[in-house]
Order: sequence, then C-alpha cells, then structure tokens
Amino acid sequence: MTATRLDADRLLGLAGRLADLLVDTVDGGASVGFLSPLGRADALAWWEGRAAGVAAGRLAVWATVDGDRVTGTVTLAFPDKPNSRHRAELVKLMVHRDARGQGLGRRLLTTAEHAAAAAGVTLLHLDTETDSPAEHLYRTAGWTRAGIIPDYAADPSGVLRPTTLYYRRLTTG
Repeated sequence: MTATRLDADRLLGLAGRLADLLVDTVDGGASVGFLSPLGRADALAWWEGRAAGVAAGRLAVWATVDGDRVTGTVTLAFPDKPNSRHRAELVKLMVHRDARGQGLGRRLLTTAEHAAAAAGVTLLHLDTETDSPAEHLYRTAGWTRAGIIPDYAADPSGVLRPTTLYYRRLTTG
C-alpha cells in the first residue's frame, strides 16, 4: 500500500474517509487530540479545516487508501517562523484498527521522514502518549526520547495522561 501525498483538493475529496479513520482512531483509544465519542461531523469538519494549511504549504498530508477506505495517514506541520524552518512536527499518524500490525504505521513514518529530508528539514519532533503503542513505534524506529510531561493531554476518555516528546535528526539530500 503506497502513501500518497494529498493536495488540498484531494484532501477535500477524501475528507469523509479521513473522518472515518479519525473516528476509528479515537474509538480505539488513541490520544490524537479528541475526546470520545467523536462525531463524524466533527471529524469531517476537522479534516476539511486542514485543506487551507495544505494549500499554503504549512501542512503535508499523506494517506493510504485500500478500496473505498483510508487505512492510514500522517501529517507534517511546518513552522512559519524564520528561525525554525529547519524543523517540522510529525502529527496525526493514524492507522485504522483493521490495518494495524502489518507495518503500515512504520511505512507512513518512513514516508514522512524521507519527504522531510528531501524538503531540507534536518529535525523532526513529535509528542505521543507515554506507554502507548505509538510510543513503541517511534522508539523502535530510532527516534530519541527527549522527556516526559505529566498530565499533558486527556486521552479519549478524558483522563489526563503523560506525554513523551521525541525527536529525530535527519540527513538531507
């Protein structure tokens, strides 16, 4: 399954399927910024709101599609300040529960890392819920743990959880 970079029009065309993925991710307990239950209309509005950032080059979004379903996505957020153009934040790496355990998360992560390096980014960073399956992915993919912040974000059920910060240095070219 190939991850395709979405332009704003393609993102809007897939927004409903991306919303379904987001709802599945939250329903599955992943801490991606939303509380459960997440309504599809709210998930759809959130994805549609990303289109302007994609069009402006502030966000780069990739998705994997299997038939009529989006099975995974990952996003890079690029800062707009002159002193931070060498870095990007990896956000919203999501894999549908039915597609997990097949290496898709790692493929999406690698896709984002390679694209960031090709764009001249030399440092990536992210935050993820401490002790989550996502943290295991980043640790085994060679990311460096920078530290833990207690009670950083609520999980989908509303319970405050610690977050682990990670970074990865990239070689460009």
